[in-house]
Amino acid sequence: MLETHQLASGYGKMTILREVGIRVGDGEVVAIVGANGAGKTTLVRTICGLIAPSAGKIVKNGVDLTQLPTHKRMRHGIAVVLENRRLWGELTVRENLRLAEVNARSASSSRITFEDTAKLFPVIAERHASPVELLSGGEQQMVAIARALLMQPDLLIMDEPSTGLAPKIVKDILRVLGGLRERGISLLLVEQNVALVSEIADRGYVMSVGRIVHTVGPGEWAGFLADEKLVKAYLGG
Repeated sequence: MLETHQLASGYGKMTILREVGIRVGDGEVVAIVGANGAGKTTLVRTICGLIAPSAGKIVKNGVDLTQLPTHKRMRHGIAVVLENRRLWGELTVRENLRLAEVNARSASSSRITFEDTAKLFPVIAERHASPVELLSGGEQQMVAIARALLMQPDLLIMDEPSTGLAPKIVKDILRVLGGLRERGISLLLVEQNVALVSEIADRGYVMSVGRIVHTVGPGEWAGFLADEKLVKAYLGG
């Protein structure tokens, strides 16, 4: 599915990522966790093409995406929900979602329809005629995820999905995200709240100062969370 090899990137002359290597397999939910400033968001922006890497490779299904612009990476099945969501606030929920349908890639093994998003997020289905700027933060997050799904990805990347949201809303969103693998969609969840993503992630990588410093294998989340020294060293907890 997706792999990064010795990936390095940053802003101007400031290098943030250093030799980052991760892998997301078909149908997997993989988490990237770490404290603020660990480089998680820089990794997301580099994978989706908003930041050009200074070294390394980004490969998806055997295709080197490293030099491709963002819109062409979308054609290879990558969709991303950034922390700021980037919705069109003055447009309605329906209009935001229809824009995604227009730009969706044609190839998809399990196509997601407008009606599917209404079933996944019945709360926003009731507000299709409302301008997005009038919605709550949780409702806007649901719109952003629905829009990303209508791009017909086989890999969905979420950057800090729980930020600023009420716990119940986060639980509802994670429930939906966890069910996406049944539709053939892999997930890369980038999150500071490790206890939260451990509920649905198969594996995880811990980032610190721009590097992968620890890996959490299948079935190892409980042991990781119980290791107070490890959590304090890399997550500040």
